[in-house]
Amino acid sequence: MRVRVAVAALLVALSLPAAAAASLQTALAHALRVPHVSLASTGAVVLDLDTGATIYSRNATLSLLPASNEKLAVTYAALTALGPGFTIETDVLGEGQQAGATWQGDLVLKGYGDPTLSSADLTALARQVRASGITRVTGSVLGDESWFDARRTALGWKAAFYINESPPLSALIVDRGVVGRYTSPDPALAAAQLFRHALARAGIRVAGSAVHGTADSAAVPLGAVDSPPLSVIVRWMDRVSDNFTAEMLVKELGAVQAGHGTTAAGVGFITGLLAEAGVPLAGVRLVDGSGLSLLDRLTPEAVASLLTTMWNDVDVRLDLLSSLPVAGRTGTLHDRMRGGAAMGVVRAKTGTTSNASALSGFAGDRYVFSILQNGWPLSWWWARVAQDRFATLLAAAQ
Repeated sequence: MRVRVAVAALLVALSLPAAAAASLQTALAHALRVPHVSLASTGAVVLDLDTGATIYSRNATLSLLPASNEKLAVTYAALTALGPGFTIETDVLGEGQQAGATWQGDLVLKGYGDPTLSSADLTALARQVRASGITRVTGSVLGDESWFDARRTALGWKAAFYINESPPLSALIVDRGVVGRYTSPDPALAAAQLFRHALARAGIRVAGSAVHGTADSAAVPLGAVDSPPLSVIVRWMDRVSDNFTAEMLVKELGAVQAGHGTTAAGVGFITGLLAEAGVPLAGVRLVDGSGLSLLDRLTPEAVASLLTTMWNDVDVRLDLLSSLPVAGRTGTLHDRMRGGAAMGVVRAKTGTTSNASALSGFAGDRYVFSILQNGWPLSWWWARVAQDRFATLLAAAQ
């Protein structure tokens, strides 16, 4: 009799994990059922970080618009290929020669794609020029944006995205292109004009005007400033979901890694990195860095695989986790999932457009998940309800 009781107790104990898993799967499936969001256009997957086992899957290989979850691929490529300590330089170069306090020739402001370049940086550059003893320039100030191509947007963007969702893309852009109350459609020229003013404030008189130009090979360095480390730039990009920064980093990757400062070169390089990492690319198409393009496609399986890859890379994990919004506390999740099990536990990248919504990340140190939802149009409010319920269940189960 005692043997039978012991065996029965053992069988019950062994069945509990399976029963709990089935209960969690049922609850997760129910969480995704909300009005105005099609389950046929919803994909979701949950993986156990320790075992790699699939805890939940629905349309995991469905090719969907990813919205800003696209930035996760940019994050991975930037941190692995460039490194968290990578900085982006902006230079002042002199074409000509110095004669006493006079620079005989032009000054060139050359950008290398710093999305954080500011008026304060221009002031610092002007002071460096002044510190070299120069008080007069006989030529002009040239704005050099040749490190990138001159395309201001990415393929597949709606016309309304230009300026409204991202400033014009340029290797030389100051204060995100804002001059006064407006965003300049010509960032390099605006930067050259602002630098000419900064030179004047530093006590340097420039005879010529501010114009477009490209530094020649004989130009000599007169000043330089660096961006914050890439880890800081990526943290800003992911926490607030900044489209402009993502697009600039894609072109930077193209310029540094592929020799072409174009969006196409950047996304080509990123796609190659994902393939090397073993991320399943069936149904995946990267066209830009922000996820604004109507041509972008990701699958929940690919996103979860990418996140798992970053989690397992000790050189990437901490920078990734510090960049992701925290439920109820930071970034785009500051006002979501407050007061429940997910608060302070779920770290995830959001994504929202008129036809896509997404949430992908981690529930504690146990689960990685990805939810992609599409619709024409999509109720972003109901989509977030589903995402928050889903993530909260995982947080409570970890």
